[in-house]
Amino acid sequence: MTDNRPLSGVRVLDFSRVLAGPYCTALLADLGADVIKVEPPTGDDYRHVGPFIDGESALFLTINRGKRSIALDLNKAEDRAIVQALAARADVVVENFRPGVADKLGIGWNELSQLNPRLVYASISGFGQDGQFAGRPAYDIILQAMTGIMSVTGSPDGPPMLVGESIADVVAGLFASWSILAALVERQRTGAGRYIDLAMFDAMIAVQPLVVARYLASGTAPQRVGNRHPLSAPFGAFRARDGMFVLAVLNEKLFGKLAECIGCPELAEDARFGSDSDRLANEADLRAVIEGWSASLTASEAVAALVAAGVPAAEIQDMAEALTSPQATERGLLQDTHHATLGPVQVPEQPARFGGTSRGGIAAAPALDADRRAILTELGLEG
Repeated sequence: MTDNRPLSGVRVLDFSRVLAGPYCTALLADLGADVIKVEPPTGDDYRHVGPFIDGESALFLTINRGKRSIALDLNKAEDRAIVQALAARADVVVENFRPGVADKLGIGWNELSQLNPRLVYASISGFGQDGQFAGRPAYDIILQAMTGIMSVTGSPDGPPMLVGESIADVVAGLFASWSILAALVERQRTGAGRYIDLAMFDAMIAVQPLVVARYLASGTAPQRVGNRHPLSAPFGAFRARDGMFVLAVLNEKLFGKLAECIGCPELAEDARFGSDSDRLANEADLRAVIEGWSASLTASEAVAALVAAGVPAAEIQDMAEALTSPQATERGLLQDTHHATLGPVQVPEQPARFGGTSRGGIAAAPALDADRRAILTELGLEG
């Protein structure tokens, strides 16, 4: 692992499992933190969830890259002693148990911060450490349903739809990593650690600023608009001869370029389309003109013409196309690792690029308890 990454020398004790917490600590590991994943003897639940690659969970491989593993039974006094020794040397602790569980296991903030007053401790949960829903279990679908995002996703005449990713877990992990870094900066100034209460519910509200703003401005809950923009036109998905493409027009200059591109320069002077609000009100008429032009073109041809004219546009790619695209390849979005049993395995890496620090060099996700001897030796305990 590269020595000059931003978090080189930072020690993270990771009690989290499944997705939100492990995604947070994967981001920290990408930046050079030494993440010690403490697992129960049966391992993280994600080790047993498919899809599998020769018996290894692809989910676990992706979310637990760059970490070390030790298996401990926190019901045993000797294993709790190991945890206390680890916590005394750690900079950060991350857990995503339901509120109160970490305390019962002897790894809560009150106990571990007494051992290490400089500790930054992040608790990730569905609804936070207080409030009437604090004790409720939370899964991504539950949070998507409760935070409004399903209500604005999908077609106007269809049912509410899930976003096509476990977005609540991912967003919570991202905000948790951000808050941990803020607390580490604060610790440099004060010398003291900090407790962080990060709720998936709160994070999902925070990640919808446009939807929240529309509600606050109108007092009315925004509704589904499908592939259209709720406030602007033309902005959305349009039909070509062989499929769909998207374009985005948000000002008069871009609309003029679009009108020229599709061979209808007079549209820029048409009173129906004189402003963004006019275009939105007459979106159906405008769509008919645009799709009249694109119906004779492939999506690729339509996009090429629009991009050449300076109009933001793109083909709609699936993940296979996105990850194998020249852009993804040139930016190095997938990195090569070497897994102990699988051999070469590709994993994603956090997206930020830091000047003077090369990307790559990520370790593969560890086998269960693979690093016990090394970790105990570092603690001065027998392996």
